[in-house]
Amino acid sequence: MRTRAATERAQAKHLVGLIGEGIGSSLTPPLHEVEAAALGLDYEYRVLDLLTLGRAPEDLGALIADVVAEGYDAVNITHPCKQIAYRLVDEADDDAQRLGAVNLVLLREGRTIGYNTDWMGYRDGLVAGLPRASLALVVQLGCGGAGAATAYALLMCGAVDLRLVDADERRAQDLADTLQELFPSARVRYTPAVDLGDILAVASGVVHATPLGMTHHPGVAFDVECLGEGTWVSDVVYRPLETELIRKAAQRGLPVLDGGRMAVGQAFASMEIITGVRPDRQRMERHFRSLIEHESGAFGVPNG
Repeated sequence: MRTRAATERAQAKHLVGLIGEGIGSSLTPPLHEVEAAALGLDYEYRVLDLLTLGRAPEDLGALIADVVAEGYDAVNITHPCKQIAYRLVDEADDDAQRLGAVNLVLLREGRTIGYNTDWMGYRDGLVAGLPRASLALVVQLGCGGAGAATAYALLMCGAVDLRLVDADERRAQDLADTLQELFPSARVRYTPAVDLGDILAVASGVVHATPLGMTHHPGVAFDVECLGEGTWVSDVVYRPLETELIRKAAQRGLPVLDGGRMAVGQAFASMEIITGVRPDRQRMERHFRSLIEHESGAFGVPNG
């Protein structure tokens, strides 16, 4: 049974927004609103696209002031504003501080409280989708915003040895140094791209955290044939869900984790923080995949 406090939260009006660039086609609003309706929440989710509004990322502080004045409860933050949001909030939870990035801002009594649910989404997706995944030696390609969250999640899940690869060597080295300091019991190293084939051959798992493989940016970042038998493969890309990487790995019989798990996981965590009511993760997962399937069919885009 719901407690009285939970019932009061469910009956309250929730006004939430998403701030970022080029987010008009985001699946986040329907994902939140449909789940909220199933939970009996009075919940409205609005898109605040910087491009549509004619605003720059540097205007984020003014935008947050605007939504506070309009009575919003929270805003999700996406590219390219997550690091800016971290610098603007009045306080941030421990994980957001470690990552230096915020993708959820709660607006409470005139104060802004920052969270990072990206890493939570990847963690929960990994645990649910690959519960027996070995974290003995994980290779990750991509060290941008998504890569920072997935690397942090891997280490929080107990990764023993994490190798980071990125076209921007300095970015990869900086992330490795930061994470090594945060997780001294693990081994976190930058690996040059020239050594990628050798390290992939002995990896227990591989995480792909670059835009390569997206519908309008097709391709594969590495040769799946380099992987040993049983190596698991994870992709953060979810449009399409079955990227070329995921398809090739599955054809080899390797365990795979598509990007939908992370997308749903961060939305699940955000909704729970915003409302205090626990969503139904499996229901959100089914809804998300139906949205992707409908989108692929509507635009003639093969899901893979």
